[in-house]
Amino acid sequence: MGDIMSSAATGDSATEAEVASTATFPNSSTISRIERLDQIEITPQRVALRRVAAEMRAIIEGLTSTSTDAAALDGIASELADIATLIAEHPKGRVYEGFAELANAGRLTPDNPEVQALAAEMYATFDHSPFIGLANPLSPPMSLHMHSDEVTGTVTFGSAYEGPPGNVHGGYVAAVFDELLGSTQGLSGAQGMTAYLHTDYRSPTPLHTELTMRAWVHDRVDRKIRVRGTIHAGERLTAECEGLFISMQPGVFKQLLNDRAELDDA
Repeated sequence: MGDIMSSAATGDSATEAEVASTATFPNSSTISRIERLDQIEITPQRVALRRVAAEMRAIIEGLTSTSTDAAALDGIASELADIATLIAEHPKGRVYEGFAELANAGRLTPDNPEVQALAAEMYATFDHSPFIGLANPLSPPMSLHMHSDEVTGTVTFGSAYEGPPGNVHGGYVAAVFDELLGSTQGLSGAQGMTAYLHTDYRSPTPLHTELTMRAWVHDRVDRKIRVRGTIHAGERLTAECEGLFISMQPGVFKQLLNDRAELDDA
């Protein structure tokens, strides 16, 4: 989830009526980051990474739902240990330039050269996201679609995400909202970091069921972007959320990348 900002940053400085009269959001001709994500170059290495991740996802699902005996599990563990050793023997290093949550990526707009310069790098990170990344075995994964005034999507959680029997753990529900709302806040014309998320759990969120998601920008005042969203199982509302995002000052994302690089070199 995004970095938590100071509680002082969450105070409202304008009424909703004032916001409604002054807020202006970009039109649908602006190319969204979700659309650009679909345009990532699918190299042979990326295809192979996604295949490995998919197989590992299947292993995780099988392991969390198996009732096989100890001898069989010991054999499986030995084979997986061999695979882990094999992977460790291969060259290390990122095929992308760091993890970046959707909220950090911003949008490609003519007046944002910093985002343009980092665009290819940032979009490649999404393939390794723990929620939308096809190259990350921990990802469910989510599928998101940008529209002119909202973001919609679907996700199906497997057995590894279980909390209450047969249902998704509430922590994963909240994390999905962070990804969903973090994507949607770009419709305001700005990009930022998560300041808070308030999630209301309305009914159990089932496993092994395609869930539908929807989110929209509620308002924007200066650097504060407020976004709301819902998750449904069929016609039933399972959860809803409001998030506040604080738009980043110029150079913040670039500094995060530099700090991460220094840690790698240490």
